[in-house]
Amino acid sequence: MATTTSPAAAVVLEPAAAEFAAATAEPPYLLDLGPDKGRTVVDDVQSGQIAKPPVNEQWITVPGGPTGSVPVRVVRPAGASGILPVIIYIHGAGWVFGNARTHDRLVRELAAGADAAVVFPEYALSPEARYPVAIEQNYAVARWVVTDGAAHGLDPARIAVAGDSVGGNMSAALTLMAKDRGDVPLAAQVLFYPVTDASFDTGSYHQFASYAGGYALWLAYGLSSGNVPLIVVDAAGLLCGGLTLAVALSLRGSLVRPASWTSCTAIPVSGEDPASLRLAAATAGKKPA
Repeated sequence: MATTTSPAAAVVLEPAAAEFAAATAEPPYLLDLGPDKGRTVVDDVQSGQIAKPPVNEQWITVPGGPTGSVPVRVVRPAGASGILPVIIYIHGAGWVFGNARTHDRLVRELAAGADAAVVFPEYALSPEARYPVAIEQNYAVARWVVTDGAAHGLDPARIAVAGDSVGGNMSAALTLMAKDRGDVPLAAQVLFYPVTDASFDTGSYHQFASYAGGYALWLAYGLSSGNVPLIVVDAAGLLCGGLTLAVALSLRGSLVRPASWTSCTAIPVSGEDPASLRLAAATAGKKPA
Protein backbone atom coordinates (compact mmCIF):
# COMPACT_ATOMS: atom_id res chain seq x y z
CA MET A 1 0.00 0.00 0.00
CA ALA A 2 1.45 3.34 -1.00
CA THR A 3 2.10 6.00 1.57
CA THR A 4 0.31 9.25 0.80
CA THR A 5 1.65 12.65 1.74
CA SER A 6 -0.57 15.15 3.53
CA PRO A 7 -0.68 18.84 2.63
CA ALA A 8 1.01 19.52 5.97
CA ALA A 9 4.13 17.86 4.58
CA ALA A 10 4.56 20.53 1.92
CA VAL A 11 8.05 20.93 0.55
CA VAL A 12 10.06 23.87 1.87
CA LEU A 13 12.71 25.20 -0.49
CA GLU A 14 15.40 27.78 -0.13
CA PRO A 15 14.66 30.94 -2.17
CA ALA A 16 17.12 30.18 -4.98
CA ALA A 17 15.79 26.65 -5.38
CA ALA A 18 12.19 27.86 -5.27
CA GLU A 19 12.95 30.39 -8.00
CA PHE A 20 14.55 27.71 -10.19
CA ALA A 21 11.65 25.31 -9.61
CA ALA A 22 9.12 27.98 -10.57
CA ALA A 23 11.05 28.81 -13.73
CA THR A 24 10.93 25.18 -14.88
CA ALA A 25 7.41 24.30 -13.70
CA GLU A 26 5.68 24.61 -17.07
CA PRO A 27 6.04 22.60 -20.32
CA PRO A 28 8.01 21.77 -22.25
CA TYR A 29 9.72 19.61 -19.66
CA LEU A 30 13.20 18.25 -20.13
CA LEU A 31 12.01 14.87 -21.40
CA ASP A 32 9.73 16.57 -23.93
CA LEU A 33 12.80 17.95 -25.68
CA GLY A 34 14.34 14.61 -26.59
CA PRO A 35 17.82 13.40 -25.60
CA ASP A 36 19.92 15.67 -27.83
CA LYS A 37 18.21 18.98 -27.11
CA GLY A 38 17.66 18.00 -23.48
CA ARG A 39 21.37 17.37 -23.04
CA THR A 40 22.14 20.78 -24.46
CA VAL A 41 19.72 22.38 -22.00
CA VAL A 42 21.26 20.53 -19.04
CA ASP A 43 24.74 21.55 -20.17
CA ASP A 44 23.67 25.19 -20.59
CA VAL A 45 22.20 25.30 -17.06
CA GLN A 46 25.70 24.58 -15.76
CA SER A 47 27.49 27.02 -18.07
CA GLY A 48 27.48 30.05 -15.78
CA GLN A 49 30.66 31.48 -14.35
CA ILE A 50 31.01 30.34 -10.75
CA ALA A 51 33.88 29.87 -8.33
CA LYS A 52 35.34 26.37 -8.41
CA PRO A 53 38.20 24.85 -6.41
CA PRO A 54 41.39 24.54 -8.46
CA VAL A 55 42.28 20.96 -9.35
CA ASN A 56 44.67 18.88 -11.39
CA GLU A 57 42.92 16.64 -13.87
CA GLN A 58 43.57 14.14 -16.60
CA TRP A 59 41.50 12.00 -18.92
CA ILE A 60 42.26 8.30 -19.18
CA THR A 61 40.73 5.69 -21.47
CA VAL A 62 40.10 2.64 -19.34
CA PRO A 63 39.91 -0.62 -21.28
CA GLY A 64 37.12 -3.12 -20.66
CA GLY A 65 33.38 -3.14 -20.19
CA PRO A 66 30.70 -3.93 -22.77
CA THR A 67 31.79 -1.06 -25.06
CA GLY A 68 35.47 -2.00 -25.01
CA SER A 69 36.64 1.12 -23.16
CA VAL A 70 35.38 3.90 -20.89
CA PRO A 71 36.57 7.54 -20.87
CA VAL A 72 37.41 8.54 -17.30
CA ARG A 73 38.19 11.92 -15.77
CA VAL A 74 40.55 11.79 -12.79
CA VAL A 75 40.47 14.91 -10.60
CA ARG A 76 42.94 15.63 -7.80
CA PRO A 77 43.19 18.59 -5.41
CA ALA A 78 45.56 21.24 -6.72
CA GLY A 79 49.09 20.55 -5.55
CA ALA A 80 48.28 17.07 -4.19
CA SER A 81 51.02 14.48 -4.49
CA GLY A 82 51.53 10.85 -3.66
CA ILE A 83 48.93 8.11 -3.42
CA LEU A 84 45.41 9.43 -2.75
CA PRO A 85 42.24 7.70 -1.58
CA VAL A 86 39.70 7.32 -4.35
CA ILE A 87 36.08 8.39 -4.79
CA ILE A 88 34.48 6.72 -7.79
CA TYR A 89 31.75 9.23 -8.58
CA ILE A 90 28.83 8.11 -10.76
CA HIS A 91 26.76 11.04 -11.98
CA GLY A 92 23.00 11.38 -12.07
CA ALA A 93 20.56 13.12 -14.44
CA GLY A 94 18.20 10.33 -15.35
CA TRP A 95 20.56 7.97 -17.22
CA VAL A 96 19.84 10.17 -20.27
CA PHE A 97 21.60 13.43 -19.36
CA GLY A 98 24.71 14.61 -17.53
CA ASN A 99 28.45 14.38 -18.02
CA ALA A 100 31.74 15.59 -16.58
CA ARG A 101 30.81 19.20 -17.35
CA THR A 102 27.46 19.16 -15.56
CA HIS A 103 29.08 17.73 -12.43
CA ASP A 104 32.35 19.64 -12.64
CA ARG A 105 31.86 21.86 -9.60
CA LEU A 106 30.64 18.99 -7.41
CA VAL A 107 33.53 16.75 -8.39
CA ARG A 108 36.05 19.51 -7.72
CA GLU A 109 34.54 20.20 -4.30
CA LEU A 110 34.60 16.50 -3.41
CA ALA A 111 38.24 16.21 -4.39
CA ALA A 112 39.28 19.34 -2.49
CA GLY A 113 37.08 18.71 0.54
CA ALA A 114 37.98 15.04 0.98
CA ASP A 115 41.61 15.41 -0.15
CA ALA A 116 40.97 12.53 -2.51
CA ALA A 117 41.16 11.67 -6.18
CA VAL A 118 37.77 11.58 -7.84
CA VAL A 119 37.46 9.04 -10.63
CA PHE A 120 34.55 10.02 -12.86
CA PRO A 121 33.40 7.44 -15.45
CA GLU A 122 31.84 9.04 -18.51
CA TYR A 123 29.43 6.13 -18.95
CA ALA A 124 27.32 5.73 -22.08
CA LEU A 125 23.95 7.46 -21.83
CA SER A 126 20.47 6.08 -22.48
CA PRO A 127 18.50 5.49 -24.63
CA GLU A 128 21.45 4.86 -26.95
CA ALA A 129 22.94 2.53 -24.33
CA ARG A 130 20.57 0.33 -22.38
CA TYR A 131 20.84 -1.53 -19.09
CA PRO A 132 23.26 -3.03 -18.07
CA VAL A 133 25.82 -1.20 -20.23
CA ALA A 134 26.39 1.74 -17.86
CA ILE A 135 26.74 -0.27 -14.66
CA GLU A 136 29.17 -2.68 -16.34
CA GLN A 137 31.20 0.27 -17.63
CA ASN A 138 31.31 1.72 -14.12
CA TYR A 139 32.35 -1.64 -12.73
CA ALA A 140 35.13 -1.91 -15.30
CA VAL A 141 36.43 1.44 -14.05
CA ALA A 142 36.27 0.24 -10.44
CA ARG A 143 38.25 -2.86 -11.39
CA TRP A 144 40.80 -0.67 -13.17
CA VAL A 145 41.32 1.35 -9.97
CA VAL A 146 42.05 -1.92 -8.16
CA THR A 147 44.39 -3.37 -10.77
CA ASP A 148 46.05 -0.29 -12.28
CA GLY A 149 45.23 2.61 -9.98
CA ALA A 150 48.48 2.61 -8.03
CA ALA A 151 50.41 3.49 -11.20
CA HIS A 152 48.23 6.63 -11.43
CA GLY A 153 48.51 7.68 -7.78
CA LEU A 154 45.25 5.98 -6.75
CA ASP A 155 45.09 3.89 -3.59
CA PRO A 156 43.33 0.59 -4.37
CA ALA A 157 42.90 -0.07 -0.65
CA ARG A 158 40.88 3.11 -0.04
CA ILE A 159 38.02 3.21 -2.51
CA ALA A 160 34.64 4.82 -1.94
CA VAL A 161 31.76 4.91 -4.41
CA ALA A 162 29.33 7.82 -4.51
CA GLY A 163 26.60 9.09 -6.78
CA ASP A 164 23.53 11.29 -7.07
CA SER A 165 20.02 10.29 -8.16
CA VAL A 166 20.39 7.56 -10.81
CA GLY A 167 24.11 7.75 -10.10
CA GLY A 168 23.18 6.74 -6.56
CA ASN A 169 21.24 3.84 -8.06
CA MET A 170 24.27 2.73 -10.06
CA SER A 171 26.56 3.23 -7.07
CA ALA A 172 24.29 0.92 -5.08
CA ALA A 173 24.36 -1.55 -7.97
CA LEU A 174 28.16 -1.36 -8.05
CA THR A 175 28.29 -2.07 -4.32
CA LEU A 176 26.10 -5.14 -4.75
CA MET A 177 28.14 -6.31 -7.73
CA ALA A 178 31.38 -5.88 -5.76
CA LYS A 179 29.94 -7.87 -2.87
CA ASP A 180 28.85 -10.62 -5.25
CA ARG A 181 31.97 -10.73 -7.43
CA GLY A 182 34.48 -10.13 -4.65
CA ASP A 183 37.08 -8.26 -6.73
CA VAL A 184 36.47 -4.59 -5.80
CA PRO A 185 37.17 -3.92 -2.08
CA LEU A 186 35.00 -0.89 -1.33
CA ALA A 187 35.59 0.97 1.92
CA ALA A 188 32.61 3.29 1.77
CA GLN A 189 29.46 4.21 -0.10
CA VAL A 190 27.60 7.54 -0.12
CA LEU A 191 24.35 7.96 -2.04
CA PHE A 192 22.82 11.38 -2.68
CA TYR A 193 19.01 11.09 -3.04
CA PRO A 194 19.40 7.73 -4.81
CA VAL A 195 16.82 6.08 -7.03
CA THR A 196 16.31 2.72 -5.33
CA ASP A 197 12.75 1.76 -6.16
CA ALA A 198 11.07 1.15 -9.53
CA SER A 199 7.58 0.54 -8.19
CA PHE A 200 6.30 4.10 -8.90
CA ASP A 201 3.86 3.52 -6.03
CA THR A 202 5.58 5.44 -3.27
CA GLY A 203 4.61 8.50 -1.27
CA SER A 204 6.78 10.88 -3.25
CA TYR A 205 5.58 9.58 -6.62
CA HIS A 206 2.01 10.22 -5.50
CA GLN A 207 2.90 13.62 -4.05
CA PHE A 208 4.49 14.71 -7.32
CA ALA A 209 2.16 12.72 -9.56
CA SER A 210 1.95 15.52 -12.11
CA TYR A 211 5.56 14.77 -13.03
CA ALA A 212 5.74 11.51 -15.02
CA GLY A 213 9.40 11.74 -15.94
CA GLY A 214 10.59 9.07 -13.53
CA TYR A 215 8.84 6.25 -15.36
CA ALA A 216 9.97 7.53 -18.76
CA LEU A 217 13.58 7.58 -17.59
CA TRP A 218 13.37 3.97 -16.39
CA LEU A 219 12.04 3.01 -19.83
CA ALA A 220 14.86 4.92 -21.52
CA TYR A 221 17.33 3.00 -19.34
CA GLY A 222 15.76 -0.20 -20.60
CA LEU A 223 13.74 -1.24 -17.55
CA SER A 224 10.20 -1.04 -16.27
CA SER A 225 8.40 -1.82 -13.02
CA GLY A 226 7.65 -5.30 -14.38
CA ASN A 227 11.18 -5.90 -15.66
CA VAL A 228 13.65 -4.93 -12.96
CA PRO A 229 16.66 -7.18 -12.28
CA LEU A 230 17.39 -8.02 -8.67
CA ILE A 231 20.59 -6.00 -8.73
CA VAL A 232 18.54 -2.83 -9.18
CA VAL A 233 15.42 -3.49 -7.16
CA ASP A 234 17.43 -4.93 -4.26
CA ALA A 235 19.31 -1.65 -3.90
CA ALA A 236 16.53 -0.53 -1.56
CA GLY A 237 17.52 -3.35 0.79
CA LEU A 238 21.27 -2.92 0.41
CA LEU A 239 23.47 -5.37 2.26
CA CYS A 240 26.11 -3.04 3.67
CA GLY A 241 28.18 -5.54 5.61
CA GLY A 242 31.89 -4.99 5.28
CA LEU A 243 31.66 -1.30 4.35
CA THR A 244 33.23 1.20 6.70
CA LEU A 245 30.56 3.75 5.81
CA ALA A 246 27.26 3.38 4.00
CA VAL A 247 25.05 6.45 3.97
CA ALA A 248 22.13 7.69 1.89
CA LEU A 249 21.28 11.38 2.01
CA SER A 250 17.62 11.93 1.20
CA LEU A 251 15.68 15.00 0.09
CA ARG A 252 12.13 15.88 1.04
CA GLY A 253 11.69 17.70 -2.28
CA SER A 254 12.57 14.63 -4.32
CA LEU A 255 10.53 12.31 -6.47
CA VAL A 256 12.51 9.35 -5.08
CA ARG A 257 12.32 10.33 -1.41
CA PRO A 258 10.72 7.31 0.35
CA ALA A 259 12.81 4.80 -1.58
CA SER A 260 15.94 6.66 -0.55
CA TRP A 261 15.05 6.36 3.12
CA THR A 262 15.05 2.54 2.93
CA SER A 263 18.65 2.26 1.81
CA CYS A 264 21.14 1.41 4.54
CA THR A 265 21.70 4.32 6.92
CA ALA A 266 19.49 7.08 5.56
CA ILE A 267 19.52 10.69 6.71
CA PRO A 268 16.14 12.28 5.96
CA VAL A 269 15.99 16.05 5.67
CA SER A 270 13.52 18.09 7.68
CA GLY A 271 10.76 19.71 5.67
CA GLU A 272 10.38 22.48 8.23
CA ASP A 273 13.81 24.03 8.01
CA PRO A 274 15.17 24.58 4.48
CA ALA A 275 18.67 24.91 5.88
CA SER A 276 18.69 21.38 7.32
CA LEU A 277 21.95 19.84 6.17
CA ARG A 278 21.79 22.34 3.30
CA LEU A 279 19.99 19.62 1.35
CA ALA A 280 16.36 20.72 1.54
CA ALA A 281 17.03 23.19 -1.26
CA ALA A 282 17.40 20.47 -3.84
CA THR A 283 14.62 19.66 -6.25
CA ALA A 284 15.85 16.41 -7.80
CA GLY A 285 13.20 14.83 -9.97
CA LYS A 286 10.52 17.22 -8.77
CA LYS A 287 8.00 19.33 -10.61
CA PRO A 288 6.31 21.80 -8.24
CA ALA A 289 2.62 21.27 -7.64
